[in-house]
Amino acid sequence: MKNYGKKITLFLIDGVPNGRITCELSNWTGKAYKIPRIYLSDSSKREELKKPGVYLLFGKDEANNDKVYIGEAEVIYDRLKQHLSQKDFWNETIAFISKDENLNKAHIKYLESRLFGIAKNVKRYKIENGATPTMSAISEADKAEMEEFIENIKMLTNTLGHKVFEEITEQLNKKAKKIFEINAARGAKAKGIATSAGFVVLKGSQIALSTVPSYPKPFEQIRNNLINRGTLKRENEKLILTEDYEFSSPSTAASIVMGRNANGLTEWKFKDGTTLKDFESRNDK
Repeated sequence: MKNYGKKITLFLIDGVPNGRITCELSNWTGKAYKIPRIYLSDSSKREELKKPGVYLLFGKDEANNDKVYIGEAEVIYDRLKQHLSQKDFWNETIAFISKDENLNKAHIKYLESRLFGIAKNVKRYKIENGATPTMSAISEADKAEMEEFIENIKMLTNTLGHKVFEEITEQLNKKAKKIFEINAARGAKAKGIATSAGFVVLKGSQIALSTVPSYPKPFEQIRNNLINRGTLKRENEKLILTEDYEFSSPSTAASIVMGRNANGLTEWKFKDGTTLKDFESRNDK
């Protein structure tokens, strides 16, 4: 199926890129508000934020890992105001409302539950919700409408800088024939693909059992975090990646796989020996 272009309109409410932003998709009744925490109080008189909707709170943990809280409210602004005193991890929110006032309590409960499930399955962000949201029962027609609403939420959330709902597998399917490999010392035997956000090492890849003495501490920390969360698991004297995992760059991915500093542009290769660097520099890529 052919993908057509989308027209998205961004409006800088405060006239600065780091302030409040509204985001609208052509021919869609929904609307997104991206609001930095420090600007929330300035939004008290915006009538659209007094409608029902769903919202996402974004922040980081001590190790700089992404975190998100997914919620719903019948009055978006009031709930966000409560979170100023209840939750301190977040530094910005993205809230979604309907311009035609077509969202009711059952709709937003459905949206909250579905978005929570998608984020949990994607595993890009640590989810801060203490409990799994309950999904409301809605009609078949309403469900179809809400599923379309969800697809637009996913698109606009990504557009506004957060890949919390973007599945790695979608990128893998598009680039299935562009698989790079590393076969190196200390048991390193991995496959991966380049993506728009970095480099994905594929599930089942073998990671070097040991690291060199000069191994940089930031990579050691990433490696330990992956082990602690179960993404890297030792099996039969091998260190195995238990799920597809996206690293910030090909070099970070190669360094984790090989247990030493590595240039991912030259270490990742096709079976015919073509490096990632050569592949990216081809005119007909």
